[in-house]
Amino acid sequence: MTHNGPFVLERTATGWLLRLLGDWRLAHLPALDRALAGHAWPEDGGLTLDGSALSGLDSAGLMLIHNRLKAVGIAWSAIELTGFEPGRLELIRLVTGRLATEAPAVESKRGFLSRLGHAISLYAGEIPGLLTLLGQISEGLVGLVRRPTGFRMREFFVQLQAVGLGALPIVAMMTFLVGVVFAYLLGIQIEKYGANIFIVDGVSLAMARELSPMLVAILVAGRSGAAFTAQIGAMKVTEEIDAIATLGLSPVKVLVLPRLFAILVAMPLLAFFGDLMGVLGSATVAATQLDITYHTFFTRMRDVLPLDTVTYGLSKTPAFAAAIAFIACRNGFAVSRDARSVGERTTATVVASLMAVILINALYAILNPVL
Repeated sequence: MTHNGPFVLERTATGWLLRLLGDWRLAHLPALDRALAGHAWPEDGGLTLDGSALSGLDSAGLMLIHNRLKAVGIAWSAIELTGFEPGRLELIRLVTGRLATEAPAVESKRGFLSRLGHAISLYAGEIPGLLTLLGQISEGLVGLVRRPTGFRMREFFVQLQAVGLGALPIVAMMTFLVGVVFAYLLGIQIEKYGANIFIVDGVSLAMARELSPMLVAILVAGRSGAAFTAQIGAMKVTEEIDAIATLGLSPVKVLVLPRLFAILVAMPLLAFFGDLMGVLGSATVAATQLDITYHTFFTRMRDVLPLDTVTYGLSKTPAFAAAIAFIACRNGFAVSRDARSVGERTTATVVASLMAVILINALYAILNPVL
């Protein structure tokens, strides 16, 4: 038998008995650790742990004896327990169960192809959800054709005000300033050749055909697209969408279709308003820097800006709007039930919407000779 302060180790007929004595709690941990460290442990026979003489035991003392025995090659699963009170047995099961759980393996650094494959698999995993939402929207549109009174007109006007009227000030400021900058930079170059009047051609064509629709789409993607995702995502977290479905209503008809129609109506109007403000900004620069009066500017613009160019620029905006609304609503419904997911999906909406706008604009440019 070996007696070493806080414990006794003795040989029995069935193996070895380790009897814990006194208080095995955090306050006495340094002394307990020194006693265990300076002891030789048996290498033969089974081990029984006796807690009948314990006056106190907490998780710190239990972890100490567990780790010391493990370090000398005695697995906890091979130890027999005896003499422990029920409450202490519950503590032992809890602590040793946690200690037995393996730490998650640290993911090794993956190569380029591995990361590429992982990213592709993540994007491919989104396809079923996208197709499901597309089918639900199509079903909702068919239902509206059959029963137009089912359209939630009040929600539509609320969203139209948020997407359209709410965006007018920032659209006006942004397109006006872009028109000013574009006219100023172009004016510096053409003034060298005495071709000041051609600033009207360059600015009006660029604003109507490309700049205004793209700028408005980018603004709406960052403003309204993010808002759609955050609103629907917050409703997902608070289980309001489940409540809508429980009432027998379609979340797509209640939440998606009013937003879709609002952005489809607002986007062309915002783009046309952007055309006007951009041209006004350019006319201001022309009048103050290039000696081209407002009357001369707009008279020239009437001659050089065909209506087809304006309608071509505006024709892209419904495609931009549909893509933004679809991406935003899909990410809103894909939010998991935590606040962090709302932020991640909102960011994903802005990024994906901007990519969609750029791709759609490029597609229109490629197909322009056919249109």
